[in-house]
Amino acid sequence: MSAFTNGEKVKVGFIGAGNMGSAIMKGINLCLSYKVDVCAFDSYSDKLASLAECGVSPCKTACDVVDNCKYIFLAVKPQNFGELLEEIKGSVTEDKVIVSIAAGITADYIRSSTIPGAKVVLVMPNTPFLLGEGATALAKCAHVSDDEFAVVREIFETGGITAVVPENKMKEIIAVNGSSPAFIYLFAKGFVDYAVSEGIDGKAALELFAQSLIGSAKMLTDSGKSVDELIKMVSSPGGTTLKGLDELYDGNLLGVVRRCCESCTKRAFELSK
Repeated sequence: MSAFTNGEKVKVGFIGAGNMGSAIMKGINLCLSYKVDVCAFDSYSDKLASLAECGVSPCKTACDVVDNCKYIFLAVKPQNFGELLEEIKGSVTEDKVIVSIAAGITADYIRSSTIPGAKVVLVMPNTPFLLGEGATALAKCAHVSDDEFAVVREIFETGGITAVVPENKMKEIIAVNGSSPAFIYLFAKGFVDYAVSEGIDGKAALELFAQSLIGSAKMLTDSGKSVDELIKMVSSPGGTTLKGLDELYDGNLLGVVRRCCESCTKRAFELSK
């Protein structure tokens, strides 16, 4: 059931119109425009011009966004949060819902920088959202109602799937969905580089490997089989796959992945505010 059930327009505002903020606004326009009024502010006003055709109304200041909207999406870089929260704190009231999509920013930090009763939803989207194939993690923090959280979640479902995680695991989840596209791209580069080194067309190799990723992902989500069972399905006794797997096991691929995730999480704590 849709979170937008009472027939009233929901007022949503964005502070920051970069790639992710713009993608979310465009998703709202495509999927929820009849339910939502959207406005935005960005210090670079030219970013807002292209969003006008998507029904996004420009605001002159960040405070205008907060004053005119119930749901305020903070889509700026983490290092700019302190300055931004100082600017808007006079406009934040307990009926507003502040949505942060920045790594390391905590609800406690937002509340301490605005008002103690501020409603906060923490969100970690990823860049495939730009193509409508995103995987977004959300945490419902203190004071936010179930209905308010449902509205935020439905907005992110315009660009892919969502999953709810505990507030105290929003740093750990970054490696799993927020940063993992970069790790997957590097993995893909290794296969494509190998193909090119063997005289295979790079474009053909990329298309084949990318489709293999898509198909494998579908097997993970839709086959009903465990990861170990899926590996076994590909691994014929004495065949080529097992020889390749031997190298990955000898190279401790799972250990490398774990250290990668741990380093990612450590940096999220270092950035935490």
